[in-house]
Amino acid sequence: MAERFRLTKRTVDSLPPVEKPRIFFDAELKGFGLRVTPAGLKTFVVEYRPGGGGRSVAKRRLKLGSYGELTPDQARDLARDALADVRRGGDPAGARAAERAAPTLGEMTETWLREEVALKKKPRTAAGYAALVRNHIVPVLGTRKAAAATEADIARLHRRVGTTAPVAANRTIAALSAAFSWAQRARIVPKGHNPCQGLAKFRETRREAFLSGEELERLGNALREAETEGVPWEPRPDGKVKHAPREENRRTRISPHAAAAIRLLIFTGARLGEILGLRWAHVDMERGLLLLPDSKTGRKAIVLNAPALAILAGLPRIGDFVIAGDDPKRPRADLQRPWALVARRAGFIEAVEKLGADGKPEIDRHGQPVTEERARVRLHDLRHTHASVGAGAGLGLQMIGRLLGHSQAATTQRYAHLADDPVRAASEAIGARLAAAMGEALRPTTAPAEVVPLRRLPSKRRPPSE
Repeated sequence: MAERFRLTKRTVDSLPPVEKPRIFFDAELKGFGLRVTPAGLKTFVVEYRPGGGGRSVAKRRLKLGSYGELTPDQARDLARDALADVRRGGDPAGARAAERAAPTLGEMTETWLREEVALKKKPRTAAGYAALVRNHIVPVLGTRKAAAATEADIARLHRRVGTTAPVAANRTIAALSAAFSWAQRARIVPKGHNPCQGLAKFRETRREAFLSGEELERLGNALREAETEGVPWEPRPDGKVKHAPREENRRTRISPHAAAAIRLLIFTGARLGEILGLRWAHVDMERGLLLLPDSKTGRKAIVLNAPALAILAGLPRIGDFVIAGDDPKRPRADLQRPWALVARRAGFIEAVEKLGADGKPEIDRHGQPVTEERARVRLHDLRHTHASVGAGAGLGLQMIGRLLGHSQAATTQRYAHLADDPVRAASEAIGARLAAAMGEALRPTTAPAEVVPLRRLPSKRRPPSE
């Protein structure tokens, strides 16, 4: 039988060296002991049989702490608490093992991306979620246990990302909230555990540009120039281009397919991915439709107006895709370079001073402000322009939503403020009547309202004059 004695500082210090790991149990508290290794490491432990079982139940051993970190009396108190938990049906060692085996936020989000997002979301959406996890969530909270994550942890992540990218911070929390909701269903975290809920998001300013008539004219001129004679360019002023071509040869052209893609974006209001991934098999010229088997909102039909039909009719067919790229078997990846060329020529890109971390303009080694190009009009703004023209023509938000393929009416509401022609006409009519009744002279405007005199109603009793 193992030797037992009361574990005190004196007895622990006087223990002889051991040739193999050995546990010296306390004489007073059953299960409480000190594990000693040949290297002299001393660790307090408590052994018990979980569930109140007899000898048929295997013993569990719970590590309490090292001697030096804990005194014998402190370790004895911890052992009493653990044994009391066992008598109540608990399993402290099992709970600790489960906690250690519990997935971290990095592991939870990786599983979510693999088992939920990759199977149910579109590739572009899945890639966006993966980027948020890789760039923001894992570097800050990747090693944190998912079930132990708190609202303070999430708020810290939100603030850290939002310091430089508030919109990305909001998207990161939305993605993490979706991951926690899935983890609850998968029983990875306890039911109801979603520390992302209730967090105040950063204010977002929706960035939308609607091209005016003058800007549309500039866009058309720039497109025609870019696809025919080409847009002129100038050599670098620093003289690093030693053998620049002559002026008449310094022009950059875009392909007819790139020009067609830009025109289709504005004439149809389609999304960029829908146009770049469009196959000729999806084009129904007779009925004037693009029959997309899949899109951001699912299966979709896009109506082709006369300008859009003319563009498609005059476009050379190279491969399966309408907008041909370098490889006819694959869709074109993007329109960044041709759009940058056209947008710069149309005056949609401007040079602005680059600001440093302190909010002040950056200065180069020559003492000049550092500038960077900033686009006032994005490709996606062509879709907004398509919708804005319809709203201004009084087509109605429901019709515009159907043309754009919106799945939710709230998405179309962003164009509500543009559909103000009937409201303005009503306001002008009311104002004109009130001005006529008051004898006010109307100042001339660019579009004078029709003045309609008020007809005096018959009255049996004339009110007294003031």
